[in-house]
Amino acid sequence: MLSQHNVAKLPPAILLMGPTASGKSNAAMEIAQHFPVEIISVDSAQVYREMNIGSAKPDQHTLAAVPHHLIDLINPDEHYSAAQFRKDALTRMDEITAKGKIPLLVGGTMLYFKALKEGLSELPPADNSLRKEIEMVAEKKGWPEMHQMLSQLDPVSAARIKPHDSQRIQRALEVCYLTGRPMSAVLTQPKNISLPYQLISMALLPNDRKILHQRILLRFERMLEMGLIDEVRTIRDQYCVNAETPSMRCVGYRQVYMYLDNLISLTTMKDMGIAATRQLAKRQLTWLRGMTGLQEFDCLAENLSQQVIAYLQTMNLTTNN
Repeated sequence: MLSQHNVAKLPPAILLMGPTASGKSNAAMEIAQHFPVEIISVDSAQVYREMNIGSAKPDQHTLAAVPHHLIDLINPDEHYSAAQFRKDALTRMDEITAKGKIPLLVGGTMLYFKALKEGLSELPPADNSLRKEIEMVAEKKGWPEMHQMLSQLDPVSAARIKPHDSQRIQRALEVCYLTGRPMSAVLTQPKNISLPYQLISMALLPNDRKILHQRILLRFERMLEMGLIDEVRTIRDQYCVNAETPSMRCVGYRQVYMYLDNLISLTTMKDMGIAATRQLAKRQLTWLRGMTGLQEFDCLAENLSQQVIAYLQTMNLTTNN
């Protein structure tokens, strides 16, 4: 365990967390006006190329003003994991610190923050041939029956995975077959944690959930006005994606995909997209309530940026470089 003296000697890294529509991006840009930071995106949708509108990706002016990292890493038909994020984030943090700057990690993908801070259990890498075999069996039997199969091999994992969640059922079965052990048992193994930074963790939280919900509604409507439907249509035309592809399961994209498949009406798509975004915000807030060591700010406060800057100024941020 590091002493407080040793922690203080570590280079700083700022973590800026919050639910969707809480104003994280604006706060991050304000921080960049006062401190020598480079921004690392902690967003499971912004890693995909072409997914600009629905992921609220920074525009070209913002990207030119402040260096951003971990954006546009892969195509929409490719996969990205929390483990890969941790590896990529630590690499970028090291590079930023080496330049005498401060990593500023901004986003709402709480699993990525958790992976960064707490480490990950050593799960085996994906085995494409095995995955294809599992998919072939699933085509014949259906995913609910595959879920039953998983319940025999790993009842703990099966209890937390829904019978139609093909992606997680497939991964749990894959780990069982590759390791000869239930994935739930592998996940309880000690984690390899190595994070040589003084973490300054901040959370933007709403003091009125109704106002956040109104922000979410306006945000989703604005995304539709900006061309979200055409964005998803273009991705469907250019890449080998379907409704179960991880990129198309992102909030907003899933609902537009269903609309383009003529499964729901335009009005229903809007309602479902807004409702799904609100559910996402609820899950994000649940994650944040379970975290410790957070400096909380009311994201609805008119002087939010001034509060955040004032707090960071008390931290005596130096890069030790």
